[in-house]
Amino acid sequence: MESKNLYDEVSFKVSKVITQSYSTSFSIAVSFLDNEMQKAIYSIYSFVRSADEIVDTFLEHDKKTLLDKFEADYYDALKNGISLNLVLHSFQLTVQKYRIPDELIQSFLSSMRSDLVKSTYSSKSEIDTYIYGSADVVGLMCLAVFTNGNSSMYDSLKKPAMKLGSAFQKVNFLRDLRNDTESLERQYFPEMGGGEFNDKIKNEIITDIERDFSSARTGISALPENAKLAVLIAFYYYQRLVRKIKYTPASKLMTTRISVSGTRKMVLLAKALIIDKLGMI
Repeated sequence: MESKNLYDEVSFKVSKVITQSYSTSFSIAVSFLDNEMQKAIYSIYSFVRSADEIVDTFLEHDKKTLLDKFEADYYDALKNGISLNLVLHSFQLTVQKYRIPDELIQSFLSSMRSDLVKSTYSSKSEIDTYIYGSADVVGLMCLAVFTNGNSSMYDSLKKPAMKLGSAFQKVNFLRDLRNDTESLERQYFPEMGGGEFNDKIKNEIITDIERDFSSARTGISALPENAKLAVLIAFYYYQRLVRKIKYTPASKLMTTRISVSGTRKMVLLAKALIIDKLGMI
């Protein structure tokens, strides 16, 4: 193996380790993709996770400067075809191979910048714009990998992919409600108004998420065969989270982060495998 090829492979392995470290559930789903798709999706995840860590976690550092450098280093990597930042190196390889539109990356970075200066989203249009950049475009990046140059399939599946990204993001907002409101002092749901969160508000948000899931589900069956199962596994996992959140009192959501047990994850995985085996996706 030529040294440059080895460097490329190492960069993808680093992206895989980052993904596995931050999300075992997502990693399980990705493991059901073929090897080339796995590498691409891991590189996308590690890129967005790195930016997210900058704005959410690096509290003792100048986050704006770090994000500016992260963006500048990415475009240098894209221009030169190489980076000493292994995350950016693997991501730029994926961007070039699958021709991921720059608009998606710019929208993502724009939403990350919003987290540096904006704490409250008081209207649907504001939060829709934020979610488009922070989640919908990530779904579209993954879709570019799944469709691999098939522009007509990509265009036909854009809406369901965005709806799935929106649903995942809103579920994450509900799971992280305590940390977002107390530690990061952010309020993503316009329904919360002055900060109040009760069962009525929670149920309104759940209804909205369920609509997103319904719209997204139709797109999964139309994905290429080698991508369907992995997306279905992630879909089932988040559906289960929504169900648990639905039957958890709003007051408890403010003190507890809802999760799915390892046993339940295995049950959901088995369900997805059976449906795939029967050709029912």
